Amino acid sequence: MPSAPTLHWAAHSHNGSKKPRNEDSLIVFASDPNGADILPASGSHPLSDHDLVFALSDGMGGGNAGDIASATLLQQMTQIIPETFKAAASGLFPDSLAHLSHALNTVHQQINAVGSASPDTAGMAATLALTWFTPENLYLANVGDSRIYRFRHGELTQLSHDHTAAWCQWKRQEISEIQYRSHPRRSILYQIVGAGRPALHPHLAALPYQVGDRFLICSDGLIDGLSERQLARGLSLSGSSPHEIVITLLQRAIDNSGFDDTSLIVIDVVAPQNSHLAEG
Repeated sequence: MPSAPTLHWAAHSHNGSKKPRNEDSLIVFASDPNGADILPASGSHPLSDHDLVFALSDGMGGGNAGDIASATLLQQMTQIIPETFKAAASGLFPDSLAHLSHALNTVHQQINAVGSASPDTAGMAATLALTWFTPENLYLANVGDSRIYRFRHGELTQLSHDHTAAWCQWKRQEISEIQYRSHPRRSILYQIVGAGRPALHPHLAALPYQVGDRFLICSDGLIDGLSERQLARGLSLSGSSPHEIVITLLQRAIDNSGFDDTSLIVIDVVAPQNSHLAEG
């Protein structure tokens, strides 16, 4: 059986110029039967040793509710995802996507409960864009308009689904990307974690990955500043490390917009023999 690849990554978050605080949250962690091990914002790790999870959440709500919602959501993922290992050790093998769906609905109700407990947290909510790499597959989950992209052989593909009517119109080719970007209802989300809504229906998918793939997870702040063509141009910089790509994309987005919090994670899938390469 071939050795599992190594993942190289870098993550960064920038406070928007019109935001009093950064309501985006980022997390990188390794998952195994012993639980979750929080990893640094930039690094590398072989998939032969652990599953690796990369997630981003954009919080919203009055006061500091957005901070609480996004941080709570990601912290709960560190508790929930390792449960699959414990189940497997007991002879049970839960479906990973079903596990993610159940987990997100549980957190959805927890955030609703916190939001209803105080006027300071009323309406608190958060998006989610999460990738879960195992030696065999990539599992992903998203809610809202934080995105997951794959860059492979020069082609950029959005793997997540924006939960907005305007995005659906764009993907059905009823409107252009330019029309979508200026659409008055572009930010109206019909799926969100929390916000007092009774049910949650996340977008979930399982798909293979391969050596040479580059993944981008980002909040809508990055999308505000960069078109998909500009994203593809930045991700196509061969020989650049994830750290260099992150800094390049972040600076370009801030130069073009920068009003909203802007967060991103770039992940490279590298062959095991190349795992000694520096991340930058």
